[in-house]
Amino acid sequence: MTLKIIPLGGLGEIGLNMMAFECDDSLFVVDAGLMFPEDHMLGVDFVIPDMDYLRQNRSKITGVILTHGHEDHIGALSYLLKEINVPVFGTPFTLGMVRHRLEEFGILHYATLHSVVPGDKIKLGVCEIEFIRVSHSVVDCVGLAIYTPAGLIVHTGDFKISLSALPGMNTDVARFAKCGDEGVLALLSDSTNVEKKGYTASDREIGDNLAGIAQQSKGRMIIALFASSIVRIQQIVDIAASKGRKIAFHGKSVEISVHIAKNLGHLTVPDDMEIFINQINNYPDHEIIIVTTGSQGEPMSALARMASGIHKKIKIKQDDTIILSSKFIPGNERAIAKIINNLFRQGANVIYEKISNIHVSGHAFQEELKLMIQLTRPKYFVPVHGEYRHLVLHARLAMDLGIARENIFLVENGQTIEFNDGARLQDRVDTGRTLIDGKGIGDVGKSVLKERRVLSEDGIVGVTMAFDEATGIVIYGPEVFSKGFVFETETGHLLEDAVCVILEVVEDIPLETPGRVALIRTRMQTALRKYFDFTIHRHPIILPFFLEV
Repeated sequence: MTLKIIPLGGLGEIGLNMMAFECDDSLFVVDAGLMFPEDHMLGVDFVIPDMDYLRQNRSKITGVILTHGHEDHIGALSYLLKEINVPVFGTPFTLGMVRHRLEEFGILHYATLHSVVPGDKIKLGVCEIEFIRVSHSVVDCVGLAIYTPAGLIVHTGDFKISLSALPGMNTDVARFAKCGDEGVLALLSDSTNVEKKGYTASDREIGDNLAGIAQQSKGRMIIALFASSIVRIQQIVDIAASKGRKIAFHGKSVEISVHIAKNLGHLTVPDDMEIFINQINNYPDHEIIIVTTGSQGEPMSALARMASGIHKKIKIKQDDTIILSSKFIPGNERAIAKIINNLFRQGANVIYEKISNIHVSGHAFQEELKLMIQLTRPKYFVPVHGEYRHLVLHARLAMDLGIARENIFLVENGQTIEFNDGARLQDRVDTGRTLIDGKGIGDVGKSVLKERRVLSEDGIVGVTMAFDEATGIVIYGPEVFSKGFVFETETGHLLEDAVCVILEVVEDIPLETPGRVALIRTRMQTALRKYFDFTIHRHPIILPFFLEV
């Protein structure tokens, strides 16, 4: 029986994680993630994988398995379930995050969600999947042991092997080793941090560093982090308790994560310690810790509003200590730097990853990646989750450990790996990206992005004219105006000369010419493009507003 592994997102890129496992006449999906827009995707809110392959095979789909609750693994689930309503399997915290998003999307009432815990097994089609506990930067994460007719496939999910600060959250290395004893056909392993040598730092080390900062802090502590970092939040709560401080959670995503984690027992906050944000002024500054959003420079986050001085309830003070307990995600550096600079201008002491060890990655470093390969001893190896350079470096790591080059599959989205008396690459399936802009799904393409880029860089020039419908004579205009093209004080001669260019076009086309107004519109746009390119080397969008009366 043939097994096909089909990456639909997440290979050759960071985010968009989605992978299909197809065997016989059944198919299940591992993860359904999104990614945040790249710089050229102007106006786009976020990006999800192209799901055409799943639409074409909807009758085969038996379920969706979620490895953990980060947006790059669950953020596209709402869009998938809206079209293809299939069972979803995930751990309690992951499903807690999913329920909130499905409720916002208006489809929670018909979604079928099944809670699982490490050690559980489920049957989907001809495959049996066991959930294996792994440690990551969010609680309740799992890797997968996938028992197929072709053999055992191990999918690590996002993982690290360094010790977690919370009991019961460490990667189950013994279970992965047992998989190795059973015989692993293929290992699919997280490649995100393959460039980093050694081991990831311990959560306990970060907790000790935060406690040291709290000891020296004279005023309020304001800590911005990823909302899903429950381990870090628990450490901050414990620090607050040891220092006799009150704690306030601020920002929608943090408040939601804290609520879910408390209900599931992953987070313990003494009742007499937690306060609301509007109560912080009832206590001395040195008794306050605020956990908030905005560690990535998000424009309207709580921290960004504090930095800009427009937050209604929190004004930055001279003795405030502000900690960004997260890594700088590539692409966000400029926005984060702006916030840090503004906080320093207001007199705060700002601590971030470049000057203090206050964040630990949730992705395995090289030695942990090697250990995963040594534990599972796979026949075939497939690096997943990362840009192409990460996949290449992870493949080299596997070769260094003795896996034959021909048994390593360096694939990107759409490339199908087929297992049947061996393993081979098959034809690609169509994959891609779907852009989400407001309520629009996939209606923003390359041409629209190009227009937005032109608008952002060169602006528009509008031309208003009215023609007598009977005679074709111009009875109004041409009136030329610009937006985002040149400053109003500088448009004078430029736009006046543009009027002359338009009139020349009008005069060159006889009144009796069939379709004269449409022809004027086309020739005018061409003439103005050439004129602006020659005079100012810019290429605005030309918008004609023509009326026949």
